[in-house]
Amino acid sequence: MMLFNYKSKKEMQENIGNHLDYTETSMFGEEYRSNGVFCGSNRPHITGIKGREFFAEVVMRDDKIASVKWVKQAHGF
Repeated sequence: MMLFNYKSKKEMQENIGNHLDYTETSMFGEEYRSNGVFCGSNRPHITGIKGREFFAEVVMRDDKIASVKWVKQAHGF
């Protein structure tokens, strides 16, 4: 799962229309897509970025954030 380098949902929402600040974590290849949908999270205990833990589904268009949907922590996350 990708790590989103934002300290809050609000900060991520404010960056719609900008490039995504993220960290790849997959051992099986890149998860980032310049056009598409993928999930990720903010994990403060891993990134060291102070803030709250959250999970989100991001829609990207032309390497920019098009929309963000908040995901409740679920099984498998």
